[in-house]
Formats: sequence, structure tokens, C-alpha cells
Amino acid sequence: MKKTGHAHRIGSLAALSGVAPDTVRFYERQGLLPRPARTAGGFRVYDREAPRLLHFIKQARTLGLTLREIRDLVQPDTSRCADVRRVIADRLMDVDARLRELRSFRRMLRRSLAQCDRSLRQSKKAVCPVAGRLTTSIGAV
Repeated sequence: MKKTGHAHRIGSLAALSGVAPDTVRFYERQGLLPRPARTAGGFRVYDREAPRLLHFIKQARTLGLTLREIRDLVQPDTSRCADVRRVIADRLMDVDARLRELRSFRRMLRRSLAQCDRSLRQSKKAVCPVAGRLTTSIGAV
């Protein structure tokens, strides 16, 4: 790992964090990571906080937070727990809504599968009751 004191160059920061250097640059452009200092040769040099911040960003992405939400959270004046809690609570409500939709979709798929199975037990060349319903629905649109 290339380190200069407590600073990291982009390659070592990326390797340490398990992301590509392009990802580090992208997060920097998006305002998620602060602009790093530069060496005389123009190389980026990230401070010792950068790996922790990059780890937080990865965790937040895993939780489904948007880049905008993460940017709001990493701003120095908004890193309070209440702000983090609000964003996570909002994301949890979204996930719960999606789960309800997926459960409903799953029930519909199970019913359709059962209808197909009943039809196929009667005859392997049976007209599919589900496909018939779909074509009727499509024609009504």
C-alpha cells in the first residue's frame, strides 16, 4: 500500500476500500468525498479520514441510499445521528412498500402457476388460461 505519512494516493485508497480508482474519482466529482490535496506532480493525496468516509459511502449504497442522500449526510454540518436516522427511516418505508408490491406480485404469480398446472393436468395441449387472460387484457388497453 503506497502511503505518504497518513495520506493515501488514489490507488492505495481504492485498494484499501475495495473500489476502483474511477469510483473514488466519481464520488469526489459527486461531492461525496472532499477534493484531496495534490502533490507537486498533480497526484491526489487523501487524508486519513478518506478510508472511513469511503467505507460509510459503500455502506450507505448497500442500504439503498441515493447519492443525493449520501451527499447530504457527509456534509460536515449534517452528520448528526438525527439526520442519518431520518434518511434510513425514509429508505425503510420505501423498502417496505416495495416488499408489499412484491408479495402481491408473488401471490399473482403463484395463482397463475396453479392455473397453468391445473390446465396441464387435464391435457398437455390445453389452452393456457393465463395467456388467454393476458391477451384479453392487452386488447383492452
